[in-house]
Amino acid sequence: MDVSIILKIAAIGIITAIAAMLLKRAGKDEIATVVSVVGLVIALVMMLDVIVQLYDTLQSLFNL
Repeated sequence: MDVSIILKIAAIGIITAIAAMLLKRAGKDEIATVVSVVGLVIALVMMLDVIVQLYDTLQSLFNL
């Protein structure tokens, strides 16, 4: 696993948290929730390749 994916996900988390805090202070709670969900979806999509690699490794390890 590459360390860069961890740093990218951390950066997305920080940016999402800051954007959500700013939107909540501005009184836009609904949009802040949407921003948080979108940040989560982006992080999950980035992790999809790593999850597929893990599945392939486990499959080859146990000869499934």
